[in-house]
Amino acid sequence: MRNPSTITVSLPPEIAEEFEQVRKAENRSRSEMIREALRTYFTFLHRFPEVRPTKSELTAIRRGRQAYARGKYAPLEHVFHDLATGGNKTRAKSPRKASSKR
Repeated sequence: MRNPSTITVSLPPEIAEEFEQVRKAENRSRSEMIREALRTYFTFLHRFPEVRPTKSELTAIRRGRQAYARGKYAPLEHVFHDLATGGNKTRAKSPRKASSKR
């Protein structure tokens, strides 16, 4: 390694404890762990670049947030249940509209 730089990082106690547990279990140095985490982070950034939403997407997001604030949403468990069961719910047939063609 050429001229390594030293960086000091502060971590919350829970993260520091988990970091140490993983480091010891994998028999790795702190520097190795941090280097790998940074490499993974940088790779992720390049693979998934920031995408700016379009005007219509921002409008849809705003409407969704407003609906949520009004209480119009489905709990995640319901969404998963509907996905697992195909989401097909039976409903009464509506009468056919009369044709306007003559």
